[in-house]
This record gives sequence, structure tokens and C-alpha cells, in this order.
Amino acid sequence: MARGSDVEIVSALDARSRLEALETERALVLGTRLHGITAYMSDLEAEIEATRRIYVAAAVTEIATLRAELFGPDEG
Repeated sequence: MARGSDVEIVSALDARSRLEALETERALVLGTRLHGITAYMSDLEAEIEATRRIYVAAAVTEIATLRAELFGPDEG
């Protein structure tokens, strides 16, 4: 993390791995008592959604960066 900042650079691969872990956690919880704890499930769903957004942003950024490296930056 950058000093004095709350922004952390995450690769698309890392974000996808985290998203898969959270989705696995959700699947495992469905058959347990934790599924009935509204606060826990709400927090888990919110974290899944936030991680999904991070994953998409990281993937789009990596694609754009690769495209710029291969073909040069867009102009105009």
C-alpha cells in the first residue's frame, strides 16, 4: 500500500482468487447456522460485490495496459 493512501494495487489474478475464495465461503455457509446470521451474510455479500468490482477494474486496466504496450496509446 502506498504511504498515506488507502489504495492498494491488486492484480486481476489476485482479485479473482479472492473472489473465488469468498464465493466458496458463501457456498460452504449455505448449509450451516451462519447462513441465518443476517449481518454475517450481508457483510459477505458486500465483500463479494466489492471484490467483483475490483476484479473487473483490474482486468480492464491490465487489458488496456497490454493493448497500449502492443499498439501504442490511443490518441484522439
